[in-house]
Amino acid sequence: MPRFYFDVREGARLTPDEDGLEFDSLDAAEHEAACTAAEIGRDRLPTGGSREITVEVKNEHRQRVLTITVSMQVDRVEPPPQSPRA
Repeated sequence: MPRFYFDVREGARLTPDEDGLEFDSLDAAEHEAACTAAEIGRDRLPTGGSREITVEVKNEHRQRVLTITVSMQVDRVEPPPQSPRA
């Protein structure tokens, strides 16, 4: 069964996957990477430390086979709208 590695990039910080996980197919590894990116994003993006999470999936030869990125962008309206008068 093929082994895939999931390196996680948060801004400038890279956390390499030293162990990897075995999956039946690239499709299964892609699903796992998407779930991982979404979970990390849900936990970390709202705190404002990083605005983008990237999971780089590599095959058993450590060659990148796909990349999944989740991001959050906040656009404030400036100047803020005025309250309607009654």
